[in-house]
Amino acid sequence: MSGLMSAEELEARLREVGAERYHSLHPFHKLLHSGALNKGQVQAWALNRFCYQSAIPRKDAALMSRTFDRELRREWLRRITDHDGLGEEEGGIERWLILTDGLGLDRDYVISMQGALPATRFAVEAYVRFVRENTLLEAVASSLTELFAPEIHRQRIAGMLENYDFIDDSVMPYFRRRLKQAPRDVAFALDYVKQNARTPDAQTAVVEALTFKCNVLWSQLDALYFAYVEPGFVPPGAFRPEETHG
Repeated sequence: MSGLMSAEELEARLREVGAERYHSLHPFHKLLHSGALNKGQVQAWALNRFCYQSAIPRKDAALMSRTFDRELRREWLRRITDHDGLGEEEGGIERWLILTDGLGLDRDYVISMQGALPATRFAVEAYVRFVRENTLLEAVASSLTELFAPEIHRQRIAGMLENYDFIDDSVMPYFRRRLKQAPRDVAFALDYVKQNARTPDAQTAVVEALTFKCNVLWSQLDALYFAYVEPGFVPPGAFRPEETHG
């Protein structure tokens, strides 16, 4: 990348990253949405994904702690309450637990994350650390995978309801809520990035930050595929569908 891009060119480049690298393209997701997985494999996905869901408020709190921009803190606070909940609002983490409950997983076991794959834990913590240690602009840019999230949520709702007899609409509230939340979140973050990435180096950094985040999501699916699809080697201590966790 050379030269300063216009705001429109920068947005187009960011969208290219998603078109090339977003984890909706991963073979594991194609299996998940097409109904090709068994219940144990779907359980493994939901259990491991909980690690990521539970880390989102932590990485957002890390971002907030670093900024003197009151408006940015106010906006990002809403992201935390979206996931942790506030008052009568149950939050996204609780809605994810509704999914794992519906899949027959013990809630305490899911929350403990004891059965998560080692690679899942490493990838998730790498994301939290990235937000904590890189520039504020890069931290905001890393959230821009939300540009591509609504489509994958629509795919999950349609594909999982159509293809799995052990899933019904009662476990879909997380995905339905994110159809509304994600576009709102990304509108602010995208505008922030376009306004503040004012040099070629800064623009390169935000593109690389989004690429990093796509890699975080992709690597989690690599681990799931290796452990639960092919070759099917589950690391010691990780979730095994044949054992009782519900």
